[in-house]
Amino acid sequence: MRSVVVTGGSGKAGTAIVRELLAHGYAVLNVDVRPPAEPPPSGGPPCHFMRVDLTGFGSAVESLARMAGTLDRRRDPLGKPFAVVHMAGIPAPGLATDAATFHNNMMTTWNIFSAATLAGVERVVWASSETTYGLPLTRSPPLFAPVTEDHPLVPESSYALAKALCERMAEEMHRWNPGTRFTALRISNILEEADYALIPGFQADAALRRWNLWSWVDARDVAQAARLALEADVAGCDAFTIAAADTVMERPSRDLMAEHFPGVPIRGELAEHGTLLSVEKAKRVLGYAPRHSWRR
Repeated sequence: MRSVVVTGGSGKAGTAIVRELLAHGYAVLNVDVRPPAEPPPSGGPPCHFMRVDLTGFGSAVESLARMAGTLDRRRDPLGKPFAVVHMAGIPAPGLATDAATFHNNMMTTWNIFSAATLAGVERVVWASSETTYGLPLTRSPPLFAPVTEDHPLVPESSYALAKALCERMAEEMHRWNPGTRFTALRISNILEEADYALIPGFQADAALRRWNLWSWVDARDVAQAARLALEADVAGCDAFTIAAADTVMERPSRDLMAEHFPGVPIRGELAEHGTLLSVEKAKRVLGYAPRHSWRR
């Protein structure tokens, strides 16, 4: 049984990731500032929880050491963590001041990356963001669509800037510590199944969701991507866009682009309602296959 620390395991994506990893036989430690809202699966393996503020470096180091049982021998140790899935942080722009968002997300990521390399963790999978591509697209349109990982990173907020800088941080951390692989997931707007009820309200005005090219992703598919990133033969440091296979709109994707981003070239094949944030690289390298759609 391999052990994984999931930071932010009580959040929307984190909850789904914990559930996914437990279902696939991993031992999981959920590290968060608040306890999980749901109990462990009935009859399934437990998920250990530790309340930790990851803005402190010592707390990040201790969260990994505690999983290995090196600091509290009164409990059965889960074993040295094989990997960290880092989802903790302020999850979107506008939820806190720019300075607080930048500081929190930069420092928690620095602390977890550093703690992971000190502990000899083999893999770090972490939440980057679709916003690194220039979202909310108020300054300039994308250079092409569907947007791939080759698109320049043009962060337009303190949140996106922190994510882009953390991707650079991952590159350098891997260069310093070749034994630890870093995989960034550029995650689209996460919806849970209960959120599907919001989607009909987007249809009358496509401008409501223009800001991220009408993209989205189900939390369960984020969890799938995180697990696959732990298991796939990935490069030492790489990034993957994680989105649903379709948009949130009933209108065809080409029509939406023609109306809202005229002149932006469409590259390659594009399904009628196909995502405009390409997931082809994640499919090819990770084996990612989005399973959930609000249309079904």
